[in-house]
Amino acid sequence: MITKRSLIATGLALPVSRPRPSAAAPQETVLRLGYLASRDSQIGRGSAELVEQVRRLTGGRVRIEGYPNSQLGGEADILRDLEQGTLEMGFLTSAALSSFLPAMGIFDIPFLFRDLTHARAVMDGPIGREALAAFEARGIVALAWGENGFRHVTTAARPVRGAADLRGLRIRVPQSEVMLAAFKALGAEARPLAFNELYAMLATGEFDAQENPISLIIASRFYAVQKHLTLTAHVYSPAIVLIGKASFAALGDADQAAIRQAGIAAAAVSRAQSELADKAGVEALQSRGMQVTRDYDRASFVAALAPAEPVFARLFGRERIEAIRNTGKG
Repeated sequence: MITKRSLIATGLALPVSRPRPSAAAPQETVLRLGYLASRDSQIGRGSAELVEQVRRLTGGRVRIEGYPNSQLGGEADILRDLEQGTLEMGFLTSAALSSFLPAMGIFDIPFLFRDLTHARAVMDGPIGREALAAFEARGIVALAWGENGFRHVTTAARPVRGAADLRGLRIRVPQSEVMLAAFKALGAEARPLAFNELYAMLATGEFDAQENPISLIIASRFYAVQKHLTLTAHVYSPAIVLIGKASFAALGDADQAAIRQAGIAAAAVSRAQSELADKAGVEALQSRGMQVTRDYDRASFVAALAPAEPVFARLFGRERIEAIRNTGKG
C-alpha cells in the first residue's frame, strides 16, 4: 500500500493546495494634458488642480500628466491632436479656438465685454454652454470655461495712450481672424504668430508690440523685451478644458463624471489665479521696470474699430453679438 510516508521517501511530491491567483489589478489610465504657459500661470495652476482632483476622485485609476510650456506643441497643434485622438487632454486659451471653430471668434471682438462680471456671466450662461457643446462635432468634449484673463497691450519703444499710437506698430496677434482685422483697423501692422515663438521675435525686434493677459506677460518675461504696458483690457480671453472624445468614451461612467467635476474645479482655479494676477501683477511689472499707462483714450479705440463692425456682423451675426453685449443689462 502506498502511504504518504512512502511517497515522500521516493521523492514523489503530494499535490499541494495552492491559493487561486487573484484577478489582475486594474490598469492605470494615463491622460496627457498639454498647455502653452508655465506651471506658475493661471492655466498651470488650474492644470495642477485638475491633476489632483482626478487622482482623488478616481482613487488613482486615472492619472493626468501635465506638459506645460508648449512641450506638446502650440495650441493649434494640441487642438488637431485632440481631434485626431493622438493626445488626450488640453487646457487652452481662446487664442487658437477660432481657427478650429470659426464661431469661437466672436469672443475675440475687442471691447465686447463691459467687465469681468459681464464676461463670466456670458461664458457661464446659455451662450457659453452652447459654445462648449460645439466641440462635440469636432471629436472633442469641452468640460468647462476657465480664464486666461483680459488682454493688454505692451510695446517696446513708445506708450500707447490712444488708438493713434498703434499706427505703424508691428504687433503680434494670436491666430485669430477677428483680432487680426481689429488691429489692422486700428492702423497697426498686425501679424499672427504662435505664442511659443513670441519672446524671441520681440527680443530681436521683429515685432514692436504684443498683447496678452498680465499673468502671461509676467510668466513669459515679456517685461525684459517690452518697456511699456497699457491696461487696455481690450479682449477678454477665456480658457477651456478639453478632452478628446475617444479618450473620454474609453473611461467608465464614474471616471467620466470625475473628469467633468475635476474640469470644473480646474476652471475655477484658473479664474481665481487670473484675478489675483491682475490685482498684484501690475505692481510686479512696474517693479521690473515697465512703465504703466492706466488712463488711455478708450473712446478712440472704439471709434477706430467702427469700420470693422460690419465684418464682425458678417462673421457672427449682429443679433448674436448684441445678445452678448446685452447680457446682464436691465
